[in-house]
Amino acid sequence: MTIFGDKTNQAIMKRPLFVAFLLLFSVLGLAQDSIPQKFLSDLNFRSIGPAGMSGRITAIKVDPRDDNRIYAGSASGGLWRSENGGTSWSCIFNNEAVSSVGSIALDPQNPDVIWLGTGEGNPRNSNTGGAGIYRSPDGGKSWKLMGLEETRHIHRILVHPYNPNIIYVAAIGNPWADSKDRGVYKSIDGGKNWELILYNNERTGAAEMVMDPHNPDKLIVNMWEHRRNPWFFKSGGPGSGLYTTFDGGASWTQKSEKDGLPKGELGRMGIAIAPSQPNRIYALIENKEKNALYRSDDGGAKWQKISVDPNIGNRPFYYAEIYVDPENENRVYSIWSVLSRSEDGGKNWEVIAPYDYIHPDHHAFYIHPQDPNYIINGNDGGLNISRDRGRSWRFVNNLPLAQFYHISYDMEMPYNVYGGMQDNGSWKGPAYVWRADGIRNDYWEELFFGDGFDVLPDPNNNRYVYAMSQEGFVGRVDVNTGYTQMIRPVHPEHIKLRYNWNAPIAQDPFDSTCIYFGAQFVFKSKDQGQSWEVISPDLTTNDTSKQHFDESGGLTYDVTGAENYTTLLCIEPGLSPGELWVSSDDGLLHLSRDAGKNWQELSAKMKALPEGAWIPQIVHSTHQKGAAFVVANDYRRGNERPYLYYTDNYGKSFRNIGMDLPAYVLSVVQDPVDPNLLFAGTQRGLFFSWDMGLHWQKWTKDFPTVPVNDLKIHPREHDLIVGTFGRAAYILDPLEQLRESIALLRSNEDPKLQLYTVNDPWKHATKRADGSRFPADGIFKGENRNSGLEVFVYNGFEKEDSVKSKKLQLNLYNAQNELQRTWYLDPKEGLHKYRLAMQGKGLGFPDKNRSLIDTTEQAPIPLPCGNYRLELSYGGQKADQSFVYRLDPRLSDQISLEDLEASFHYRQKLDASLDSLHQASDWLKEAKMKIQISKELAELSLKADQAKAYQDSLKSLEKGLKELEEKIFGKVVDGYYDQPETLQSQYNAILMYFWSNWAEVPSQAQILEDKYRKSEQAFLEEWKAFKQNDWPKFESLRQQFNLNLKG
Repeated sequence: MTIFGDKTNQAIMKRPLFVAFLLLFSVLGLAQDSIPQKFLSDLNFRSIGPAGMSGRITAIKVDPRDDNRIYAGSASGGLWRSENGGTSWSCIFNNEAVSSVGSIALDPQNPDVIWLGTGEGNPRNSNTGGAGIYRSPDGGKSWKLMGLEETRHIHRILVHPYNPNIIYVAAIGNPWADSKDRGVYKSIDGGKNWELILYNNERTGAAEMVMDPHNPDKLIVNMWEHRRNPWFFKSGGPGSGLYTTFDGGASWTQKSEKDGLPKGELGRMGIAIAPSQPNRIYALIENKEKNALYRSDDGGAKWQKISVDPNIGNRPFYYAEIYVDPENENRVYSIWSVLSRSEDGGKNWEVIAPYDYIHPDHHAFYIHPQDPNYIINGNDGGLNISRDRGRSWRFVNNLPLAQFYHISYDMEMPYNVYGGMQDNGSWKGPAYVWRADGIRNDYWEELFFGDGFDVLPDPNNNRYVYAMSQEGFVGRVDVNTGYTQMIRPVHPEHIKLRYNWNAPIAQDPFDSTCIYFGAQFVFKSKDQGQSWEVISPDLTTNDTSKQHFDESGGLTYDVTGAENYTTLLCIEPGLSPGELWVSSDDGLLHLSRDAGKNWQELSAKMKALPEGAWIPQIVHSTHQKGAAFVVANDYRRGNERPYLYYTDNYGKSFRNIGMDLPAYVLSVVQDPVDPNLLFAGTQRGLFFSWDMGLHWQKWTKDFPTVPVNDLKIHPREHDLIVGTFGRAAYILDPLEQLRESIALLRSNEDPKLQLYTVNDPWKHATKRADGSRFPADGIFKGENRNSGLEVFVYNGFEKEDSVKSKKLQLNLYNAQNELQRTWYLDPKEGLHKYRLAMQGKGLGFPDKNRSLIDTTEQAPIPLPCGNYRLELSYGGQKADQSFVYRLDPRLSDQISLEDLEASFHYRQKLDASLDSLHQASDWLKEAKMKIQISKELAELSLKADQAKAYQDSLKSLEKGLKELEEKIFGKVVDGYYDQPETLQSQYNAILMYFWSNWAEVPSQAQILEDKYRKSEQAFLEEWKAFKQNDWPKFESLRQQFNLNLKG
């Protein structure tokens, strides 16, 4: 029996636990490794932001031909381009293998050629790795991988200014593992082949590389020995040093204390050559004695210490870059926690972008080579642009690059999304809005600052949330007022607690006042964090050899909590009261089934999981007690294999259902409706499985390659909520259509026509956006949900089918089975979405410019809420679906369904009465057309004097027609001219009360209707009189002048 294909069946037979699974799918009949795109083609993610707190920018370039074309590379959110000086942006590096940008270089000969080095070059604990170097020949429209995949982190690329085939690459290498794939690489054939031209050892990479602007064969390089472990970071070592080549890397000279550099062990360096005077070179050097700025005035031969000013820099491993003004060799910039500048050749420094002004932690900098007033700065919070050398700055607030660690939701209507971001705090924002103009940054609220992590809204009242920053600093926040109570647990016996950088918190699903929090112990609070009790022993290895995080940093201390180790990472309550799953950063997994009285260690049951692997997430199954998914990864020790385990027996056994994923796993979620539908977040994007992990497929439709740190499915709306680490938050709403596509495939049927379940639409009030009504281009607008009627149709007819030329017919019926509307839609092969208005047939007021042969519905009438049915017909096939048109829940105490029904029938009656007016309007159009044709015929067939006489004879008729038409539509004038007495103005005055009022038939509308009826009746009588008494003159004039009109 072959269900999945021979190769897959062989793999399955090696996994005994899949036997029962096979039996299940032999019944279901799914026989494909991936879902064809035609079943997914119109299932779209929405990017909801935010962009007000953007994300880490790592590289900046500007096209030398156009100052307004800016390229900004992000730590994990791809490469972005602006064509208008930063007003608007588009991502041009969306779908490659990875999303982390470490370096950008534009070919000086042809700036449309872009070189992009992947893997950010500042190796903090949250760094994102890359997969080589890419080249685009066309300004980012297309990309080709050019090798160096194993370097993982490329911090600098230099292209020879005269020979574009010569490229230099500075790779710092993988900070988490020893590797020979690091150092300086060179290509002389445009990237086809690479030679490692400077290498020291397996822990030393190239952290900085600059080229002499007057001599492209002269390079100066900082080789930096460093190593990051989950529990410690060390900067510096014998491999570090400052190197110079004058022959393009054929030979190198290492500078030492004999040349004026500091003695002893060296670390990371920032290096800059003054473009206006290349013999002036600066080096900010991390060293054992004291970090300091050094300067050479002879091209790098000799050096002298210039300054130890504390405003030069402070954390070399995270930022160690300096830049020289292109026109002033004494003006130097240093980017670090803040941005500082020296005007005297590096001796004295002042901060020009303080912490409370520009987001701290700066990583990228650009100075325009011809206009040094034009500078661009990139930091952990995004991008800032100055046109006056840093005296003032404009923050770019429409780059959605937030790095979410966690994502969560509440049950409001519409519901909110919560999450914590790397170095950008914890936030709350709407999943969608019943407002105009999208989801703006202003709709997001900051709850807590620092690095943001998990945010839990109080299930009883989401006015209150639990939010935290690094090392377990957790608070209970009043969202309305901002009042915050710090509730971080302390041990009652004064035992020193070890909190992870990203500490775990959990809400008890059976007790809304009970929460859990983790250090090395599990804490429980029964009173919303006001008091705590310890309910576990130390659930880590408590390996004291890995608890020296207070000494972390190497040459420069960096003790921020990022290396806290032997700590808990996740607490997950299960389906049963008292069931708690707990994991640690040192590879332990525990389960308690009695609220913490007893604990069972389970990590040994996860076969092939390396001892000590990181276990960041556990997700219990909602379908079966004792079932859970366990996410593990080991990339922090150089192992990037995927580990995603599943147990259905309280951890007695596990199987790795993620082993075929192409990248390490960060998150998982199981569909609450279809137990076999899984989503896995990886370092290289979002994947899904329709067969419980047997096969995985990358989601590429409207979703970029980006690390996916957290996944949730909203229990009421069944939206998939995605917290990315680099592209903010995304939503796929809802999952019902994906479930139906999977069900079709499992049935082994490819139906000719399928009408998918209709999501119940809303009739809701809509507010204007806050702030500006007309924001133009420089504002972020997250994509809003369409809350109206969306119809998903699967069309299985092939292109050659004869029915292809016909339209899909879609009929809408009310609860009484009365036809309300018919749509004729273009058929599209595969699954497609049609957005339709909940409107019934309506005449609408006559349109002066409407053609007599135009048969489209002019003004459909908004339908009332209630039950409806759709009937689809195409190619001899039929399908139908029912749905409920729902009323805005915010208005349920103001509007009744009976009022809506009465209002609708009033509109119907009002609309139906327009039939006579349509007849009059069409008759006037036809009469004017006949006169015009006859005048043209007279020009052709009569002598000039006769034609003029005929035309003069028509003037009284033309005047009468014009006066009648003006009574309907008003006079045609230049400028604005209010004509309230026309029939059109009077009718619109009635409708005005219905545009904003659904509740009942307004009394003012009825008063205006009485006036309109009288005016309408008077007009119709005047029109009939004109037809009877005046229009016959037209016929007699035609006969008199012998002008015969056909038709």
